[in-house]
Amino acid sequence: MAELHFFTGTMDSGKSTLALQTNHNHAARGRVGRIFTTHDRAGEATLSSRLGLTHEAIEVEPGFDFWTYVVQSLTQGGRIDYLICDEAQFYSPGQIDQLARIVDELQIDVFAFGILTDFRSQLFPGSGRLVELADRMNVLQVEALCWCGKRATHNARTENGVMVTEGDVVVVGDVDNPDELPADVAYEVLCRQHHRRRLTAARAKAVSLAPEPLPFG
Repeated sequence: MAELHFFTGTMDSGKSTLALQTNHNHAARGRVGRIFTTHDRAGEATLSSRLGLTHEAIEVEPGFDFWTYVVQSLTQGGRIDYLICDEAQFYSPGQIDQLARIVDELQIDVFAFGILTDFRSQLFPGSGRLVELADRMNVLQVEALCWCGKRATHNARTENGVMVTEGDVVVVGDVDNPDELPADVAYEVLCRQHHRRRLTAARAKAVSLAPEPLPFG
């Protein structure tokens, strides 16, 4: 029986690497799949990992219809055994519904990979729908770490060095190459405690280096 799988974790937890590995494992056994992504750090129509691995992919635009694409491909004689769907947090709830329909009615496995919450600690709509519909939800075991050494559970955005909790949800770039992000935007992962306190690595360092007040008297 085909299933809808959802693999989730924070930034730096290896989601895209696992997506590429999943595709490799299935293709090595003679299965035929399609790879989808959107807003990848490497640019349009590319699935990339922080390890430097890349693979050609189909770009998922806001109006993209998974059901129509798959049915047309099958009608034209194509073969599809599985779908790899990276950056699924950016998909619309309607697109997630289409993926579930593909699993149920066409018996095609779907492997979706995405971040659960945004920098505001709120569920991405696509991820929220995946939580509701997925047959299997898997939290990645490669733990990203906060600057303090604890397990990172939250994604943080800074603008001009200050952590923010408001703004556009989608600001895309390579967090390992700040030059590819807008000049004032950066990302990092934090534990819940430091996300709540808005205590980023840079701010913690600044606080630790601040001179102690002189004693009175």
